[in-house]
Amino acid sequence: MNFQPYLLRKTFHPANYSPDEVFIATDMNLYSDVRHTGWYKHPDWFAVVGVDRLYEQQDMRLSYVVWQEGINPFVVVELLSPRTEKEDLGQTLRKAENPPTKWEVYERILRVPYYIVFDRYTDQLRAFQLTGSHYRELELIESRIWIEDIGLGLGLWQGSYEGIERLWLRWYDRNRNWIATPEEIAKQEKLRADKLAQKLIDMGIDPEEI
Repeated sequence: MNFQPYLLRKTFHPANYSPDEVFIATDMNLYSDVRHTGWYKHPDWFAVVGVDRLYEQQDMRLSYVVWQEGINPFVVVELLSPRTEKEDLGQTLRKAENPPTKWEVYERILRVPYYIVFDRYTDQLRAFQLTGSHYRELELIESRIWIEDIGLGLGLWQGSYEGIERLWLRWYDRNRNWIATPEEIAKQEKLRADKLAQKLIDMGIDPEEI
């Protein structure tokens, strides 16, 4: 199992949007062209801001259909593999009768503001921002990109997630602190509770009596 999309999901908390105004998808069909309703792309991870978390505020989505939703994805992340690398990086030429490539869909049809690609085999992170009608590659400092519109940054973090130690792609806040996952928050709270309990015991107080 590829845990990377789940770490992205658990740490994506835009500063200026409530959780109910954010939709996040992993390996979900993304339909972009009402003239060709059978055409879709399958991003590894994408997020839409300013849209209801639930479809029509009541149900989970099985796909994301932009002409029904009215709001395009704000950021797309593709995790490169040797099989998909050329298409993900816009290096694939297509025949006129074939559906557009991922790059063409994100850049020209959906006009996704931020497109991120991460190669876990080489640990290379690349980020593209839509400028005018084309993507412009951003110069990254310390393998990080700051996105002011959502008050979040994305970068490479060295650490252990799901028992795997490596470089991971995850979100960070304005103070350059990595956004904690629910599991990390629970662990931190338990450590604080244990320290407090031990302090009370050292003072001769039974924690259960408080």
